[in-house]
Amino acid sequence: MTSKINFIIVIGFMILLNSCNQYSENKGKISIGFSQSISEDDSWRKTMDNTMRVEASLHPEIDLTIYNANNSTEKQIEDIEKMIVNHLDVIIVAPYGSDSIVPVLEKANKKGIPVIIVDRKVKTSNYIAFLGADNVEVGRIAGKYIVSMSKAHANILEIKATTDISPGLERSLGFKQITDQYPNIKRTSITAVNLESLNDDFSKVLDSSPKLDYVFAFNDIIALQAWEVAKQKGREKTIKFIGVDGLNIPNGGIQAVKDGKLAATILYPTGGSEAIRLALKIANKEVIPKNNKLATVLIDSLNADIMSNQFDKISQQQSNIETQLNVIDNQEKKYITLYNLMKLLGFFSVTILCLALFSAYSIISIRKKKRQLEITNKKVTNQRQQIEKFAEKLKISNEGKINFFTGISHEFKTPLTLILSCVESLNDELKSKSNHVKKDLDIMYNNSMRLLRLINQLLDFRKIENENFNIKVSKTNLWFFSKNLFKEFKREATKRNINYTITTNDENLDVYLDKNLMDKVYYNLLSNSFKFTPNGGNIGIIINKKAEQNLVEIIFKDSGIGIPENEIIELFNPFFKGSNNYKNGSGIGLNLSKTFIDLHKGSIEVKSGTGTEFIILLQLGTDHFNKKQIISDSDYNDENQEEKYNIESVEVIKEIEEESDKKYSVLIIEDNIELLEFIAAKLNRDYNVFKSDGKNSIETALEIMPDIILCDLNLPEKNGFEICDTLKKNILTSHIPTIILTALDDQDTYIKSLEAGADLFLTKPFNLKVLKESIKGLLYNREKLRYYYNNNIGESEVNSLGVIEKVFLNKIDVLLEKNIDNSSFSVEELASCLNISRVQLYRKVKAVLGIGISDYINNYRLEKAKELMKTTSLNISEIAYSCGFASPNYFSTTFKNKYSISPKDFRNNI
Repeated sequence: MTSKINFIIVIGFMILLNSCNQYSENKGKISIGFSQSISEDDSWRKTMDNTMRVEASLHPEIDLTIYNANNSTEKQIEDIEKMIVNHLDVIIVAPYGSDSIVPVLEKANKKGIPVIIVDRKVKTSNYIAFLGADNVEVGRIAGKYIVSMSKAHANILEIKATTDISPGLERSLGFKQITDQYPNIKRTSITAVNLESLNDDFSKVLDSSPKLDYVFAFNDIIALQAWEVAKQKGREKTIKFIGVDGLNIPNGGIQAVKDGKLAATILYPTGGSEAIRLALKIANKEVIPKNNKLATVLIDSLNADIMSNQFDKISQQQSNIETQLNVIDNQEKKYITLYNLMKLLGFFSVTILCLALFSAYSIISIRKKKRQLEITNKKVTNQRQQIEKFAEKLKISNEGKINFFTGISHEFKTPLTLILSCVESLNDELKSKSNHVKKDLDIMYNNSMRLLRLINQLLDFRKIENENFNIKVSKTNLWFFSKNLFKEFKREATKRNINYTITTNDENLDVYLDKNLMDKVYYNLLSNSFKFTPNGGNIGIIINKKAEQNLVEIIFKDSGIGIPENEIIELFNPFFKGSNNYKNGSGIGLNLSKTFIDLHKGSIEVKSGTGTEFIILLQLGTDHFNKKQIISDSDYNDENQEEKYNIESVEVIKEIEEESDKKYSVLIIEDNIELLEFIAAKLNRDYNVFKSDGKNSIETALEIMPDIILCDLNLPEKNGFEICDTLKKNILTSHIPTIILTALDDQDTYIKSLEAGADLFLTKPFNLKVLKESIKGLLYNREKLRYYYNNNIGESEVNSLGVIEKVFLNKIDVLLEKNIDNSSFSVEELASCLNISRVQLYRKVKAVLGIGISDYINNYRLEKAKELMKTTSLNISEIAYSCGFASPNYFSTTFKNKYSISPKDFRNNI
């Protein structure tokens, strides 16, 4: 009987211990339930579940349960109902359907259970928070990447998701927002019902679209499947594939980018860790935002390795944490077992006391390890956050550097080209003692100064980055200082008919400033004003002394294209370029200007509406400078005296049209050096002569675009027929008259010359006078054609033009007609639409028509305006704007200069 009682006591004691342990384990627990919509066969969903488990394991107080709906809305509703019945603290839902699960979500909300929606949106607002990436931004990133890589000229296929879920709709919306801005981007789309149907649908697209450039798929799996189909067709290398997800797994998007299968993938974070952290904040009654966006980033060949390495490190650290937590789990289980055994045996024997001491030691050891692991977990979390910040900074830095070096390369290109051309011209001019030497020297000098200023800007920018800039101020008469710099731009203003003024309310105002630095501020602001102000506009400098505030206000005001309001805040950031700025530039001028003003303890702000105003405020006196920064005017050391140059020869904005001189250019292609030099010497007086030994003749012709070509028949690489045929079929050189020189005098050679497109056939030995007169005759005929067409702009047919020239000019007219009301449609944009450079466009039009492309565009707009005045009842202002003129006043001035009659009088005479 006694043994039975003892047995019952022992059993009761064990039950009591177990209930106490369960109570202590459940006390303080936060129960979180997660309803996953898609099975774990999906890699992205599997990653989401795994990151949730890892994050939950970092918080011992969290009890996480994951329910999988396996692609079934009914199953998901059933799972959520179960979580409501169990009164969980927080419910996380990745919706499978956006409509059908709304009632059960609202039911949870009424029960007071907070609901977090992740990834996909639902058609109700009765939830605590939404967590997910900005899918519209994902689509925009893909669109921007394709636009930048294709220079806004591409054929794109968009492969959409199978259902109308929010991520798919928003990605398509964002992608459409970007690509619809560029008329030369052609976008089509198909829907991937499943991978089998995708094979058939995409195969048909490939068969019907031989010029497909890009494929944007809504996830990496679809993108890789499309790549496999393209590979079967042998087109995987000509089409660039972009996916979404960017998983760092063997078959994930990052590995596909590294393998060259995908051109890029867009990181689409699962948000598992963030969802658990958000649920924990809700459970702890913390205030959280309704919408929580996850950052995303483009991953391409430039950063795929970096991102892969960072994710690998994070995965390794998470794996280590899981291992350590498992060890803790096992230790805790051992501790509980030993602890219970100690209490049980304590009833019967003193020996249990030893076990109790051992258990106490184990507790201390485990807690110590646990504290160490918690510290390690915090470090890992901090490192992960730092890695994310570093990746974002790296992205911004890379984009800025790419934009900077692209801009500065273009900025250097024009002055270098002009200097080199003038050096060649100067060599010929000096031999013949031509009176054009002074002009070439001016051009060389001006552009050398432009290069010097650009290089100095780079050096200044570097000094500022290293915080190595010393300011030296001296007493300066602000009116004289400003007026001297004002004069440097006077010639440019006169040439472009710009109303250019400078005013002040105190001509005797003295200001302490660093002349070197303030010179650069004036130059940058005035350069920008002239760059973006149209001909006939207004530019002014206003200097006002504000005695009551002890300040001087300097205003730079223009009537240019202005700055978008939402971009003003970024205007002074380094490398920034406005969305309406189509001109090349380094993007550091305004940043340097603001820095120099800050060094003067002043301020600069910008206002933009109709035109732009830059307002500089400087303090008067010397109280805001320390003694080391103030020097006397006699001590002033101009560090940049090499920049002081002839005011009369300064031209701030050099147009390409100014680089040609009055003489025609001749390209001589001859492999006999003595003959080559002889002909060149004889023609050098009357023409600009260029020479080629036949090895790079086509490249030379495309580079210099001569007015006429003399080509020998027998050459080392390609013969004269082949060279002539190639140049005549090229749209850039088809207009150039070509004379074939040969020792052969048979009928077959003459016929082949005509078939190759040669304009004249001369046999050796030829009479030099005949050659010169032949050149004059061909150039004269070309000038007659130019004159005819220049006076018949708007007529689509000119019989004397070649087929290629007709097609080329017709393309220009179509583009001008399409953009007739766009006053900001520039020569650069026109050249880009024609897939040629600005220089090539200018030279082609100049060679065919004898006028610059800017004049051609202007004449086209004026002819269109004349037609509208004859055929419509629109007023003068409406006609001006509809024909692309920036203002009615500028239109009237231009119209009167062209036709010697004002628009109003012209209409009255009709």
